[in-house]
Amino acid sequence: MTAIVNNLVLLQFCTQNVIVKSTTAELAGDNVHLITTMEKWEEKNSEASKEGKIVAVNFSTTWSNPCREIAPAYSELADKYPSILFLTVDVDKLAELSTKWDIKATPSFFFLRDGRQLDTLVGSNKAELQKKMTAIAESN
Repeated sequence: MTAIVNNLVLLQFCTQNVIVKSTTAELAGDNVHLITTMEKWEEKNSEASKEGKIVAVNFSTTWSNPCREIAPAYSELADKYPSILFLTVDVDKLAELSTKWDIKATPSFFFLRDGRQLDTLVGSNKAELQKKMTAIAESN
């Protein structure tokens, strides 16, 4: 009986790891960079400044349904607007940055130029995200 319980616990642990890994991957994409360290954050923002790019940042979590639901739309926008640098910050892995930007809800989207905030959107409203992205892209 103990062996069965141990195997069930191990199976549950392995299954949870698979879910976390796959949802973490869903937050990133071909043109969306997953940010989990301050070094990566600084590197990507420095690149954007040097290249004169606007940065779109999605402060997100792997366990939130709204975050997972909006991730494909965010990834599609990244494909549509290659002149914008798209980042996703995992707030659970980078709490320091989330605190600095005063993130109170996920997903929260910030649009930056040279580190300064141009606009923001809180929530998983796909139509509003599309509208803001179009406006940001046209101002670039």
